[in-house]
Order: sequence, then structure tokens, then C-alpha cells
Amino acid sequence: MTQRMKLWNFFQMESQSLKPAFGPAVHVDQMGDAPSVIVVCEHASNRVPAHLDGLGLKDETLTRHIAWDPGALPVAQGLSQQLGAVLVHGGISRLVYDCNRPPDAPDAIPERSEVFEIPGNTALSDAARDARIAQVYRPFSSMLTEQIGVHRAHLRMMVTVHSFTPIFRDQMRAVQIGILHGDDDRLAQAMMQSIPADLDMNVQLNEPYSAADGVAHTLNRHAVPYGLPNVMIEIRNDLIESTAQQANIAQVLAHWVTTAEAAMSERNNM
Repeated sequence: MTQRMKLWNFFQMESQSLKPAFGPAVHVDQMGDAPSVIVVCEHASNRVPAHLDGLGLKDETLTRHIAWDPGALPVAQGLSQQLGAVLVHGGISRLVYDCNRPPDAPDAIPERSEVFEIPGNTALSDAARDARIAQVYRPFSSMLTEQIGVHRAHLRMMVTVHSFTPIFRDQMRAVQIGILHGDDDRLAQAMMQSIPADLDMNVQLNEPYSAADGVAHTLNRHAVPYGLPNVMIEIRNDLIESTAQQANIAQVLAHWVTTAEAAMSERNNM
């Protein structure tokens, strides 16, 4: 074991003995009195609790896509405002714990992300892992369950909002918007069949990720059991860098999702 690893293990043991606060792991913004849509943004924040000392990474690294989904939260907020939705969004970096993964997923607390080693996640003790599950994943998951229960009478669908990096492993991604689904593909298929005619973007189904990559956890755990039509929307983050871009995409998505949901409902009633 290297000296660096020994220091991290010591730090983890000290942290557990002091039971440091992680701070808020989840936030809720209700945009309407009776929301019919629940919007989720799991990777909204790149915040690392102070006692984790940046997970051993440079500050600049924590601004990169590995730590969060840049631009996703403003889009999710704009979409929620347009739809009068309730928005549930994460308050801690996915490097601490990825709230779109179950506790038994290998990448829930990644030791490596893309080309970056994550020293603060290496050889975690069971106690340190359990603390992250208890203070990050459980509060987020419980809040989603609570909000669905509170608004269940008028909820019609769940939409999760993410962003992805335009270049991955030195390859440019042509896809600009990905429409993803888990076990329930109704809303995703309806969106693919109702792509706005004036949307000059490369839209693909289940790209650049799919359920096979483990990204459908929130949809399958929190929407499917309630019969809520659901979709995960991935936006290439170079398209949502500015406030104007974020507002525009939010407006496009609001109209698109509403149109798709109406078409899906109409087919179901035929």
C-alpha cells in the first residue's frame, strides 16, 4: 500500500469517527401548484463535502464533466418552469456518490472516471461506503419517493435531465440530444416520433448511453413502479453553455415533451 493510500485510509477512519456532515444531498423546487410532471437532475452539482478534501483531485478537475453534468440544472429548472413541474435535483458531486446508480453498482462510487483516478474513492472502507450511501443516495432516493407520493394524484410523467461531453476518449460525438429509456419506452418512443421539425440537431435513441450502461436506475426504480411514463434526456454540453442556450433548449424540450405525451395519450385512448 502506498503512502498516499495509507493517508487516505487514515483520513477516512478519522472522518467516520467524527461523523462529518455531508450537507444537503437533495433539493426540491416546486414550480406549480399541482405539478403533473416530476423533473429530476441527479448530477446537478459538483460539490464535494469539505471533509472529503476534494477526493484528492485538483479544483479544475472537479469542474469537468466527470464531477457533474454542466448546464443540466439550468435546463432542468427552465423545463420545470415551463411545465409547472416539481424538480428534484442533487446537491453533491456524482464522484462522491452517483445518485443514478444503486448501492451495489461498481460505478456508484467510481475509483476511476474516464482518464482520471479518484484517490478519495480508492479502497474505501465499508464504513466510509455505507456513510455515502446513507447520507447521499438514501436522502435523494427517499425524497424522490416522497415527492411522487405527495403529487401522485396528478403526476403524468417523469423526465430526467443530463448532459454529456462532446468528446469522449478523443472521439467527437455526433449525437447532440439523446432520448433514453429503461424498462418503459413509451415516452421515449413518442418523443422520437415527434421530433420538432425545426430542431436542427442530431437526435438519437439510447445514445450516447443506454440502459445497458446502467443509466436507467432512477427511471426504473422511481417511475416504472408507479406506471409513470418516463424518459431520460441527454444534451451535449457544448450546446448549453450559455444562459440563452439553456433557456432555448428548455423551451424546446417543454414543447417536445408535452407534444409527445399528448400523442402517447391519444394513442392509448384509441
